[in-house]
Amino acid sequence: MKEFWLCFVPLFVAVDAIGTMPLFLGMVDGIDRARVRRVLAQSVVTATVVAMLFLILGTGFLELLGITMADFMVAGGVLLFVIAMADLLGNSAAAGADSTEIETVGAVPLGVPLIAGPALLTTSLLLLKQHGVVPTALAVLANILVAGTIFLFAEQIRKVLGRAGSKTFAKIANLLLASIAVMIIRKGFVLIITQSLLGGKAG
Repeated sequence: MKEFWLCFVPLFVAVDAIGTMPLFLGMVDGIDRARVRRVLAQSVVTATVVAMLFLILGTGFLELLGITMADFMVAGGVLLFVIAMADLLGNSAAAGADSTEIETVGAVPLGVPLIAGPALLTTSLLLLKQHGVVPTALAVLANILVAGTIFLFAEQIRKVLGRAGSKTFAKIANLLLASIAVMIIRKGFVLIITQSLLGGKAG
């Protein structure tokens, strides 16, 4: 159970469903409740398939390219840090959501990349090596379901938190994501140095 929560919390921060609620509400504005539910079901299925495929194939693909986990930790940590800082300092909302066909909005951009985006995919692969397949996969699935539930009740949540509350929550989440990114980068460099020292001794 401890391993699950160690995976769940960083992934919850990475998904940042409350912070991306305004994007979702903009996408489904004017759509009846039944169609919103269908869009959400499509987004959850799409995000789950993409995330699980990434977990299964990601490590093998890295090995095929000759990329070590230490390399990926540093690169992935930098990517997460950039994503977090971009959201902290600016606005990550992309224009043009209104022009997206409602039949596909559940898959793209809601399922990917809004739920299963670079932050979720990178974090999940990093957690996979630290905590194992089962806790990571369960935490990914749980976070996708939580994100879907948050979007389902997005209008009510926004009324409770208010616009300022939603923005504050998003900023705190991005600050935590930046901190997690720094930790991952640090661990990656430590692993690289350790492997270099061991390799030097072996040689």
